[in-house]
Order: sequence, then C-alpha cells, then structure tokens
Amino acid sequence: MITRSDERHGTRREADGSATAGVARHAPSRDIPGEGDAHFLAHLGRRVRDLREGRGLSRKALARQSKVSERYLGHLEAGEGNMSVMLLRRVALALDVTLLDLLAAECHDSVEQRLIRRFLERLPRHRMEEVIFRMMRDFGEDEAVRRRRIALIGLRGAGKTTLGAMLAKELDVPLVDLDREVARETGLPIGEVMALYGQAGFRRLEHRALERMLRDHDRAVVVAGGGIVADEEGFKALLGSCFTVWIRAQPEEHMARVLAQGDFRPMAGNDDALEDLKRILAAREPLYRAADAIVATSGETPRESLVRLRAAIAS
Repeated sequence: MITRSDERHGTRREADGSATAGVARHAPSRDIPGEGDAHFLAHLGRRVRDLREGRGLSRKALARQSKVSERYLGHLEAGEGNMSVMLLRRVALALDVTLLDLLAAECHDSVEQRLIRRFLERLPRHRMEEVIFRMMRDFGEDEAVRRRRIALIGLRGAGKTTLGAMLAKELDVPLVDLDREVARETGLPIGEVMALYGQAGFRRLEHRALERMLRDHDRAVVVAGGGIVADEEGFKALLGSCFTVWIRAQPEEHMARVLAQGDFRPMAGNDDALEDLKRILAAREPLYRAADAIVATSGETPRESLVRLRAAIAS
C-alpha cells in the first residue's frame, strides 16, 4: 500500500533504488519529449548562440551585459552547460527574451517556423511594428473579402471625406465616417467630444465605432480619423479587415484646406500650428506607410485624385 508519506518522499525513495526508480529512469524528459539531457543542452546552446548572433552581440558583449562569465557562455553554447536557473534568467534578460523563449523546444517547430522566428529575431526593433502590421494585413483575412471595404487614413485636410463620399457613390456602397459615428453616438460635435472625454476616451469611442462597422458592413468605404494609428489594436483591425489607403498632402495644403472649411481651431492661440502639424505628420508617417496604397492629393482636383485612388485600389 502507498501511503501519503510514500508519495511525499517518492523522489528520495526512487533515488535510493526503490522499485519505482526504474520506471522513473525510463520516463521521457518533460523538457523535450523523447530526448535526453545531452540533446536538451545542445539545443539550448544553439538557441543562445542564434539569439546572440541575431542581435549582433559578441560572446564578450553578452557576458558583460548578463554579468555571466564568458567561460560559462562558451560552455553553454557548446552544449556543455550546467548553469543555474538564475544564471539562465540573466542571459535571457540580456538577450531581451523570456526564459520560456530560451528554453522553447525546437523539436516542436517546423523548419518554416524556425526560419520565421529567426527572421523576426534579427529584425531591428523599429521595424517590428511595420512587419506585424503587414503580416496582419496580408494574411489576416482573405484578400478578396478585405478588398470589399476601402478605408482611407491620413491627417485632416488630406481629402479623405471628399474622396470617400465620391468613391462610395461610384461603388454604390455605404460611406462610414468614424468621426461622424462617434458624434452620432454621443450627440456631440467632435470638438466637444474631445474636450469632454479626452484623447483616450475618444479613442475608445472610435474603436467601438470601428467594431460596429466591421460587424455591420461587408462592403463599405470607411473614412478614419487621422489619429486612428495611435490605437494599435484598432489600426491592426483596420489593416486586417480593409484595403487601406493613405491619403496624403503637403503640410501647408493640409492646413489650408482645414482653414478653407471654416475650422480655425488649428490656429487658435497657436502661432506654431504649421510646425506642430509637420511634427505630427513626421511621427505618424511610419504608421501611415503600413497602408496598402498611398495617394497624394497635393495640387490636384478631387476628380483627379479620385482617378488615382481608383487606380490604387485596382492595382
């Protein structure tokens, strides 16, 4: 009969050579099923070396950053490691990965998965977001389905609303302006919504309007606010579910068009409004470039820009 005391001290009894010790010795490793310690250490060494080389670190540099001796790292990468978990954790922190990433069983991955992982590991951090957006856009939803919705992004004054209305009429599909949807839901003009709820509150309302649009419309032309790129989750949903076009113009033309519409808020008490707009455009440009296509509208009539927009969608 097995007692609770036997269960508590099972490990010691097995080490002492009890009948269960033979079973335990032949049980497969839980780290890498079917492989022994030597295979595990060899894989761990390759993983550390791949991560180090992918980040352009010499062994000396990694040793300095992780505060682990270069000799230890040499043994580890050679598959002869016998490091404590804390030392491994320090190596993982220096490589900017989790301990789970470091110990991930490679035998569970296909060759393709390993290639993708190594590509991402070698990718500069500032390019990561762009690649993720493009992967979601290109593989998130069937391309034919995604192209049934056309989303226009860009700063105010680029011509999104005008072009969106013309395109929706031509395609005979609904026009969904996310700013107008927010105004309709709150019963307030957008300026008052921003003043009352702030940027964070407005982003939540905009995200909710986007989710409604995706749920209710298989085909539509969507006009998104210029700041939708600041909502990472919402922008990913837009890229993955719509054919997205960045409508852009020169900063001076952005400002002139907004003022021509009678909206003097950009200039109110702000002598540096144009410089502020240029800074905003420069900061958002890498995100806007994640769009499927770009249509520049500076110096063109709306009809001319519409021709270019149709061509971009058809390409």
